[in-house]
Amino acid sequence: MTLQAVVYTGAGVEEYDDVGAAVEAPGETWIHASAGERSDLEAIRERFDIHPLAVEDALDENTRPKTEEYGDHTFVLMKTTQLSQRDDVAFGKEIQSRSVGLFVGDGWLVTIAPPDLELVAPTASAWTRDSSRVADRGADFLAYRVLDAIVDDYFDVLDEIETDIEAVEERVLHDPEPEILEELNGVRRDLLAFRKVAWPAREAVSSLARGDVPQVAESNEKYFRDVSDHLVQVVDLIETYRDLTGGSRDIYLNAVSQSTNDVMKTLTVVAAIFIPLTFVVGVYGMNFSGTPFAMPELGWTYGYPATMLGMALVAALLLGHFRRQGWL
Repeated sequence: MTLQAVVYTGAGVEEYDDVGAAVEAPGETWIHASAGERSDLEAIRERFDIHPLAVEDALDENTRPKTEEYGDHTFVLMKTTQLSQRDDVAFGKEIQSRSVGLFVGDGWLVTIAPPDLELVAPTASAWTRDSSRVADRGADFLAYRVLDAIVDDYFDVLDEIETDIEAVEERVLHDPEPEILEELNGVRRDLLAFRKVAWPAREAVSSLARGDVPQVAESNEKYFRDVSDHLVQVVDLIETYRDLTGGSRDIYLNAVSQSTNDVMKTLTVVAAIFIPLTFVVGVYGMNFSGTPFAMPELGWTYGYPATMLGMALVAALLLGHFRRQGWL
């Protein structure tokens, strides 16, 4: 279904196929349209005198969350989020955000969302048990319920990110493989993308909570303050998780640096042992003979075994020294 019209009255919840009939019916009217149906959007825009620029913003996935007043109605743009598998690598996830536009007027609410986003049914069905609460509190309370559902999903996404961070931290401590760094950077990118959604969303909802918008009743401002408080928690959690991923990245880099230092230490020990041995071999490898200055050891019967024994002794002494220094 590309367009849904729901009217909340004290007697119950009624659904209409025609927008005009829903508007004329008594009660609080909620019209939900799919972002993919331009004809429905144009009809709704004309019926409620919605500014064309606001509709374009609701359809633009690159627009940041915001709140704008247009005379007899207020436009609120929010973003839904979800984690999906990345296509460019075999591991990792990425944040995908979708735009949801809310137009709050006197006794009516219009929402515009992607066609595959289930938005109306869960919220509408939740109030069939006590629809009079919606009818009594107005369309702005309906908008609060939609915003609250969107923000609640933020915590579910954060729970998934937290699980990913814990898994990466475990691997950093026990098996610091090179691809872990790319995973950590991917999580940090996700958190940064999430922050770009949550931070302006907090500002957008705050304007609804502090009495700046005439379409929000004073009695309902406390509900928007609750959503704003949740968004503050979301932003704080994002910053905390960014710090955790930064700490994990530092641990990984330290582990790699320590491993490199161990390798360099081993190579230094080997080089230090072979330097004097190479010198001895080089000296006795000159093979000068037949002159008064020739090395007398060359004619000694035990010259070769003595030289080898001396070289072994030098290597043993150096190994013992490095062991006492803690290099081995």
